[in-house]
Amino acid sequence: MAGVRRWWALGALSLVVLAVALPATILSVALPTLAPALGADASELQWFVSAYTLVLAAGVLPGGLLGDRFGRKKVLVLALLIYAVGSVLAATAKNPAMFIAAQAVLGLGAAFVIPLVLSGLAVMFTAEERPRAVGIWAAANFLALPLGPIVGGWVLSNLWWGWVFLMNLPVLALALVAVMVLLPESRSPRRPSLDPFGIATSSTGLAVLTFGMVKAGQDGWDSAGSLGGIIGGLVLLAAFGWWEKARGTRALIDLTLFANKRFLWGTIIAGLGTFAFFGMLFAAPQYFQAVLGTDAMGSGVRLLPLLGGMMVGAGGADRLAARVGAKITVTLGFLILIGALVVLTATTATSGYGLAATWLALGGLGAGLALATAASAALSAITEDRAGVASALNQAVQKLGGPLAAAILGSVLNAGYADNLTLTGLPAQAADAVRDSVFAGVAVADQLGSAALLTEVRTAFVDGLVQLAWVGAAVTVAGVVLTLLFLPARATRVAATAPEPAESGHDVAIR
Repeated sequence: MAGVRRWWALGALSLVVLAVALPATILSVALPTLAPALGADASELQWFVSAYTLVLAAGVLPGGLLGDRFGRKKVLVLALLIYAVGSVLAATAKNPAMFIAAQAVLGLGAAFVIPLVLSGLAVMFTAEERPRAVGIWAAANFLALPLGPIVGGWVLSNLWWGWVFLMNLPVLALALVAVMVLLPESRSPRRPSLDPFGIATSSTGLAVLTFGMVKAGQDGWDSAGSLGGIIGGLVLLAAFGWWEKARGTRALIDLTLFANKRFLWGTIIAGLGTFAFFGMLFAAPQYFQAVLGTDAMGSGVRLLPLLGGMMVGAGGADRLAARVGAKITVTLGFLILIGALVVLTATTATSGYGLAATWLALGGLGAGLALATAASAALSAITEDRAGVASALNQAVQKLGGPLAAAILGSVLNAGYADNLTLTGLPAQAADAVRDSVFAGVAVADQLGSAALLTEVRTAFVDGLVQLAWVGAAVTVAGVVLTLLFLPARATRVAATAPEPAESGHDVAIR
């Protein structure tokens, strides 16, 4: 594929990433509006988010396989159309069940998009170009984080709530046209078999494991849903691994990928980084709204230092890795992220936004450096013939980092909050409401007009936030150790099978 056209095609893929990421980030600020609009209770609100996550986890490996088998461009176009249908269904939902179903459709579209975008990078760019391409891809991912809450908050404050989903349709339409015009078609030269049993066990295993993590965050780690989901998911994934090993060259996943240290450790390390970083991202909007007293839009605006740090980190990761190697770049990124989490521990209930802006900017910088470089390291091991499935496997591990962080770090945050409440002299019903969540605590304090209770609630939440930061820092330290021990310093060139001509007429190859 011609040099300049490849970068235009990357722009199209970046637009696809932005179009798919926006509704997911908007949903976090839309839940308070959706609850009365659709008559949803607390459990249904949780499934508004979880339905998307479950189907995303279940569909990512089949999405990569279908791209390898039938053509990545074709399947990506289909995925965008599925996502558009899901957006319309979400906007026109009349009750919680309809909205949950719409979120499942959106999750299916996203599950196909995510691995195919990443496999497109593996196919279109050489090993030397991929770090820069991954940095651009990562920047598009990062851009949606604050942009979604900012734009979504404004729409929710001024327009009908359904527009937060319908406003994405022009972006999807533009992305669809850009993909059809600019992206070359590519598929595996050796057409992979569909492997129904492998698809069923991998998809169900990932979905059930994710369900268990979601239930752990909702009901606790000792709940039946959590234990059953985690154990059941691991059993299914073990059965999937046994089946794939028995199938040999006909396996859904090329198990020889795990023998490549860059793919194995790049994927694992990126998953650890996602876990630690997601904890910061998970807690920051709650801190802004519950402690600093901002609204949804104001919370999104205050994430801008995070975006700035991410853009700088991801944008410069390729140049730094070219000079000092992936090992040092990822380590440096993790050390900066650890520094950000340590700065976060200095937060008190009376701290101003300046301190938060500092740890957000540092966290974004560190995550941008580490995650973009780790993803590039994993991509360097991917050849064209299995790019879709390999990218899907890489993303499946990383996507588990989000619900796992929400379950583990959310439990740490909630336990720290509840343990630091005294609630002396408060009626039992009011005390139970305060313990339920920091937002309920703020609401009770406002209703009672108690400045002392409000200070206690905010102080307790910050105590839980500090505990979350220390756990996140410990996980990131583990990431540093694994990086130094196992991640190869520099990429090795990947020999690819001879590609068949791309259907668009442009050559698609890996050198």
